[in-house]
This record gives sequence, structure tokens and C-alpha cells, in this order.
Amino acid sequence: MVRKPVVSTISSGGYLQGNVNGKLPSLGGKEPPGQEKVVLKKKITLLRGISIIIGTIIGAGIFISPKGVLQNTGSVGMSLVIWTVCGVLSLFGALSYAELGTSIKKSGGHYTYILEVFGPLPAFVRVWVELLIVRPAATAVISLAFGRYILEPLFIQCEIPELAIKLVTAVGITVVMVLNSMSVSWSTRIQIFLTFCKLTAILIIIVPGVMQLIKGQTQHFKNAFSGRDASIMGLPLAFYYGMYAYAGWFYLNFVTEEVENPEKTVPLAICISMAVVTVGYVLTNVAYFTTISAEELLLSNAVAVTFSERLLGNFSLAVPIFVALSCFGSMNGGVFAVSRLFYVASREGHLPELLSMIHVRKHTPLPAVIVLYPLTMIMLFSGNLYSLLNFLSFARWLFIGLAVAGLIYLRYKRPDMHRPFKVPLFIPALFSFTCFFMVALSLYSDPFSTGIGFIITLTGVPAYYLFIIWDKKPKWFRRMSDRITRTLQIILEVVPEEDCHKL
Repeated sequence: MVRKPVVSTISSGGYLQGNVNGKLPSLGGKEPPGQEKVVLKKKITLLRGISIIIGTIIGAGIFISPKGVLQNTGSVGMSLVIWTVCGVLSLFGALSYAELGTSIKKSGGHYTYILEVFGPLPAFVRVWVELLIVRPAATAVISLAFGRYILEPLFIQCEIPELAIKLVTAVGITVVMVLNSMSVSWSTRIQIFLTFCKLTAILIIIVPGVMQLIKGQTQHFKNAFSGRDASIMGLPLAFYYGMYAYAGWFYLNFVTEEVENPEKTVPLAICISMAVVTVGYVLTNVAYFTTISAEELLLSNAVAVTFSERLLGNFSLAVPIFVALSCFGSMNGGVFAVSRLFYVASREGHLPELLSMIHVRKHTPLPAVIVLYPLTMIMLFSGNLYSLLNFLSFARWLFIGLAVAGLIYLRYKRPDMHRPFKVPLFIPALFSFTCFFMVALSLYSDPFSTGIGFIITLTGVPAYYLFIIWDKKPKWFRRMSDRITRTLQIILEVVPEEDCHKL
């Protein structure tokens, strides 16, 4: 029996369903034929995938203050070694995610892989912490850097008012949210442009640095490994700073379902991106040391500005603009990728149903994008964001380590699983050990902040049983929830993607 197209219904879950043409119900007449299905389309090409990874990894840190590594190594030579090693280890993590992403062809990144291997509870805890604390705080922090450096050329001789920074930051966040709500194509095109801006900014530093080397400016590299001896905790902390600077290589796995030919595109985009970032980071640090001594770098609040003032003259005024564009690219890439995490978690029943719905014309996961907006604004105008990030910095490495350890588990549990891309087993083993080492390091170096973060993470356990497992919620609560969902569907013009597959 052929199923007829439905013009409008209310599902048993209480939400409005679209028709086969992917449109919201109308009150009269038939819908025009030939409309596209409401699905997330495969619009991420190799270039767009590379721009997501590079554009999210490179933020403000490499331009402003790469001194965390130097401070804890004690010498120029060892700091360059740490930058290189961290790049190689990050590549190992990225290659492990390439195998996971081509074997489990679902969006969602860490969440999806943990769900597949370890089950729903740890996956829910992951998305719980990400939605409520980590992602809004991280977005607010990088956005504040955008607000500060976009205003820098206007306040050369005086301090920038904090209110002005926050207002401009709020505008930047709003633009990113609107952009990602309106069009996948435009958000990825702008990401490509911003990635080229970041690489241009790095070249503006590297090229003069290479010219300095050609001129023989190597005095800061003499006895490169001599200097202040690093403490026992110094090298691990330097390693921690270095790994944090490379974080972001996993974001393409958040949008796997939208990648064209993921079996080839994901591994290739990851390898190209990590090679470019690693070489760029190491050469940028080499360039800094051709002009700035280790002592001067540690005293500088904005290393790229100090470097450009010495070599580039008036052109140094452009550096804050490039830094601001770099931060905007990280904002855009992060929101684009993480919204898919919320979308997938909702589709699995771990977040409100509305978050897995798609705009009928724009074909974007509109609710999953804008859910971050009020939370990020609250974070922006309240409290010390940086201390909050310290509380939860260990959570990132804990869940990434779990996901990569899951790869090893799947090798033994499901040996016949289709794996278009396969890495040697020592790569995920070494990287998962690195992640758990960094979790242990954060517990040792700052037990109070990490302990608070651990407690916040554990609140996801009772939340899981309250919101997910407990199915005897009061009727009034379910009616109210259904009414809110239907109202927001109409306002936002969104429908569930799965309805289009079923009809």
C-alpha cells in the first residue's frame, strides 16, 4: 500500500511534521510540487574541510602569547622541539579520528564515538558538559579576543573600555550565529576566506623571519638548549600548552554526514591541515626568535605586535586586524561544528527534540545553532571566564582519550568492521595515553580547579537518569513540553529530518 503525502499532522511526540515537499503545514490548498527534502546536504568539499580544521585550530594564541611553552621549557631549542612534538602527536590524534570518522559515518565527533563504544551514559555526560558550560564559555573567550583586537587600532594611545569590548563581542557572536543559521554554503565560504587571512598573517611573520635568517640574524639560536633548566613539572606543562594550541583538529568529524565522499575527504583534509598548522606554528616561532630574545618574548603581551613593530613599521597596525579575523574564524568554525554535535545528540534522544530539526528552506540545523546564543551571552557578561575554562579543560582530553581508546576496543570487538582508512595500532595507543596523561597532569598541577570541573561533569549522571531514563514524567509536563516544541517549530520554521525519509 502506497503511503499518501501528509499535509500536516501532529506526531505522537507532539511536534509538527512536514510534508513530502519539506515544507511546514499550510492552512489551505496543496503544496507546490518539486520542493527539496529537508536534510543537511553534503556541501563540505576538501577545501572547505581543510578550512574548518585550520580555521578552528589557529586562533589568537600563536599571534599573541606563545610563551606558555617557552616559559616551561627554559630554552629556545626545547620550546621548538615541544612545538614539533605536539604537532606530531596531534596528527596522531587526528589520524585516529580519521579512522573513526570513515568507519562510523555519523556526525557528532567525540559524542558519537563514545556512544557507539561505551554506551549512552558517558555520551550524555559529554554533551551535557559541552552544552551547559564548555562550549558557551569557550565561544565567549575567543569572542572576547575578537572584540579586543578589532578595537585595538582605534585605541592605540589608551586602554580599551571593557564595556566597548563586550558590546563589540556581542555583535560578533550575533553575526556568527546568524551566518550559521542562514546558510551552510556561506558559512563555509567565509570560513575559507578567514582561513586564507590566518595563513596570510602567519606568512607576514614567517617571510620576514626567513629574511632575517638569510641575513645571519641567528644570535638567539646560539646555545639554543642552554638557559634556565626546566623543572620536573615544567616540560609536562609546556607539553600541555602546546597540545592546547593544536586543539581543533577534531572538528571535521562533527560534520561527517555533510562531507562529500568522507572516506577520502576526511583523512586527506586532516593530513593536509595538520601538516600546514605544524609547519606554520614551528616556523612562526622560529621567526619570532630571529628578532626577539627569549627574555623579551616572555615579557611581551602580544608577541606578533612586538615582532611586527620592529620589522614592519606602520604595517604593524594591521596585525590586530588579522588577529581579530583569526578569532572570528575560530568562532565561526566552532559554532558550525558544535551545532552538529547538539543536532546528533538530539536525534539520539539526549537533548530536546527541537534541536534535531532543520529549517525548511535554509536546510540548516537552526535550533541547534541558536541554542548556544543565550548561553554564550550569559557567559560573556558574567564572571571570570578563564577560571571557568580551567575548571573544565581536563574534560576535553578525558573524552577525546576515551574516544580514541574506543578505536582500539573496536579493533578487537568488531574486527570485520568496514575500515576504509586504517592506522597502525601504536598511533591511537600512544595518543590515548597522551590524553590520559594530560588529565592526570591537570589533576596534579591544579587539583582544586580540576576537582570542581570533575564535580560539574558528574552532575551529568543524575541529569541522565532524570531527563532520559525516567519516562513517567507528569502529564502536565509533557503537554507543556509538546506545546513549547510546536510553538517554536512554527516560529523557527523547522521540521524533523527523519520525517522526510519516512514519507
